[in-house]
Amino acid sequence: MTGKVTTHPNPLGRGGFVAHAYPEKQVNLGEITMNYAEAGSPDKPALLLIPEQTGSWWSYEPAIELLTEDFHVFAVDLRGQGRSTWTPKRYSLDNFGNDLVRFISLVIRRPVIVSGNSSGGVLAAWLSAYSLPGQIRGALCEDAPFFASELVPAFGHNIRQGAGPFFELLSKHLGDQWSIGDWAAFCAAAEASSSKLARFFPASAEPPQNFKEYDPEWARAFFEGTAGLNSPHDRMLAQVKTPVLITHHNRAVDPETGDFVGSLSDEQAQKAQDIMATAGAKVDYESRPEAHHMMHQFDPALYVKLLTEWSSALPAE
Repeated sequence: MTGKVTTHPNPLGRGGFVAHAYPEKQVNLGEITMNYAEAGSPDKPALLLIPEQTGSWWSYEPAIELLTEDFHVFAVDLRGQGRSTWTPKRYSLDNFGNDLVRFISLVIRRPVIVSGNSSGGVLAAWLSAYSLPGQIRGALCEDAPFFASELVPAFGHNIRQGAGPFFELLSKHLGDQWSIGDWAAFCAAAEASSSKLARFFPASAEPPQNFKEYDPEWARAFFEGTAGLNSPHDRMLAQVKTPVLITHHNRAVDPETGDFVGSLSDEQAQKAQDIMATAGAKVDYESRPEAHHMMHQFDPALYVKLLTEWSSALPAE
């Protein structure tokens, strides 16, 4: 395995990608090449940002400029997203997490604060539980679907009672590695769906850029339950070893269908806190029901404020 880091110019339109405000780099982690952006001064504390499902590192662009005042920032594309390698049949929490362990070892090379959104927030907790000793200083789990992204959760509703119908449509109409690619059919099915999450995406002539950079096999792996099959959340959270901040955003029950709308319920958020606290971790919780799921993108000032204030109380590097 090589840790050699290479950069590339990322010209507009090359391979369907677009230019961004920060230069992109790539590192060979063995099985995959991971794409990432880096910003800020190395004399600041290291911060690793992990995007949401269907997201690429650049969903953090609005926040990165604010973060560089206090952090040396690394924002990554997970395997199957962005410019990082797509790996058919190999999408799981353990593989995503171990990619990040290698990235920290080869690129960041010092203890790091990690902040992830949605499934990236689950991975932030995964790193607190399972990374190499001393790698993680603290983990911010931004609206992470603890239990709610599992097929058979220990607590509360499961993936198919939440985001699952949307993921099913992605898998059915786009297919693994875009092998079907019927965007028009996806738009029509989403508009007709009873799922509020599916209807959130208006019909368009072509997919948004983040969807173009996303392998829909991710969606199938979560809908079918294989993504987290060997990493049940209750066991993972019981292994958390660092301070954790959970931010909990907009959530409600759809009165028409009874489906949960949001990332995780109040019960699931409380259970996650209880399990981590019982394991000896210091857990902070911020309820922000007015916040968008991707706070870091749609309200970067609030996101940066919460992250900066919480991380200032972490043990020194």
